[in-house]
Amino acid sequence: MLVRLMYASRAVDTASEADMALILQQSKKNNPGVGVTGVLCFSAGIFLQVLEGGRNAVSALYNKIAADPRHKDVVLLRYEEIDERSFGGWSMGQANLSRLNPAVVIKYSETAELDPYSVSGKVSMALFHEMVASAAVLGKG
Repeated sequence: MLVRLMYASRAVDTASEADMALILQQSKKNNPGVGVTGVLCFSAGIFLQVLEGGRNAVSALYNKIAADPRHKDVVLLRYEEIDERSFGGWSMGQANLSRLNPAVVIKYSETAELDPYSVSGKVSMALFHEMVASAAVLGKG
């Protein structure tokens, strides 16, 4: 059974470009073996990520992320059974939010700042889909 999980978390420390590269490298190495795909967004100290795959693999990965000391305030925003993947082309892609038009964010929230903690999971998923469509996704494969 395929599932899609979306979560948000805050970085404990300031995440650098090198930190993000390491996270993506580890994801690209580990995810194909367990059948997990997805996309990661990072902006202003907030991680927003969607994971897709088998229920057991996605749940195990989420639990690992929630226990990772680099994250705090980990919140499950949405979890659903799915018929097909939306992000199947990426073992882990990264949305380049520097190319995101602030009008996309303000369409779904009170301010132009990305804050998945202040909106519903449904809104977060809609925003996420639009962010991925609007921003260049890096690291395909």
